[in-house]
Amino acid sequence: MMTAIIYTTNTGNTAGYAKLLSEETGLPYYSLEEAKKRLPAQTEVIYLGWIMASEIKGYKAANSRYIIRAACAVGMGETGAQVDEVRKRNKISEATPLFTLRGGFDVKKLHGIYKVMMQVMVKTAGKALEAKKDRTEEEDIMLEMMQHGGNYVCYKNLNDVIEWYRKTRILSVV
Repeated sequence: MMTAIIYTTNTGNTAGYAKLLSEETGLPYYSLEEAKKRLPAQTEVIYLGWIMASEIKGYKAANSRYIIRAACAVGMGETGAQVDEVRKRNKISEATPLFTLRGGFDVKKLHGIYKVMMQVMVKTAGKALEAKKDRTEEEDIMLEMMQHGGNYVCYKNLNDVIEWYRKTRILSVV
């Protein structure tokens, strides 16, 4: 039975989702560092981490200590996108539910090497997107985030996760 939500965040979007998910499920939420002090190894958890180049930050460390019953990857992309790519990159079993969630982006909130890397990405990819004449709605959102930042954390993006949790909870009681 799941007993907690654990997350790793960089700019606060993943922490925002952990808080919302906690409110919906009643499960406590902890940063990975807090969880190491408060939760015993092999605790069943839902893990949330931010995405960098399809890698879910903190997932490997969390997976080596806890039993991850579901994983949520938070990034700039559309909710539900890139699931296969993220699953493969992080070696997440098909038996483990994986959800991708649009979080947001704000280069000003980044630190260290991540800030430098993303500043370069914003300059190159941002210029290319800005010059593109027939941008899709998704590309417009990406460009807006790159130029002005953006936070898309909301309950709606968690609908599939919450539905999965409720079904799992009902099945574990029966």
